[in-house]
Amino acid sequence: MSFSLRCGRGLRPALLAVMLASGLAGCGPRAGLTAPSPTASLNERLAALALRQTAFGAVSLIPVRFEHSRVSKPFADEGRTLYCVSSRMKGRTFGKAERPKVVIQDKAGILAIVDDDTEVCEGHRTDPLPELETLANARN
Repeated sequence: MSFSLRCGRGLRPALLAVMLASGLAGCGPRAGLTAPSPTASLNERLAALALRQTAFGAVSLIPVRFEHSRVSKPFADEGRTLYCVSSRMKGRTFGKAERPKVVIQDKAGILAIVDDDTEVCEGHRTDPLPELETLANARN
């Protein structure tokens, strides 16, 4: 298949869109997102769900890296069991780390993002979450 890219300005953006949609352009570190295995630990499942969020660079074409990732111990809020995942993400901005945070609900073993304000996370004890950094590095 041969064609000329000199046919006009409209062809180049259209071609780029097709390449990105089909995976031909190698569109970044998140191209191969897969669900964690059923035998994955809770921390691995929490990390995988967090990495699928836009705030954690899920749609970033620029590779990002994470430092000092943390997860809260489970806590009850309005009858729900919640976890908070936070990290320092570097790579999308020059020199300044972003601090993404997400609230995750555990309902009978099924994890889901809660669109509540992240202030619900304040004051809860957190533990390191190296699984977030490991999963992110494996996909880069």
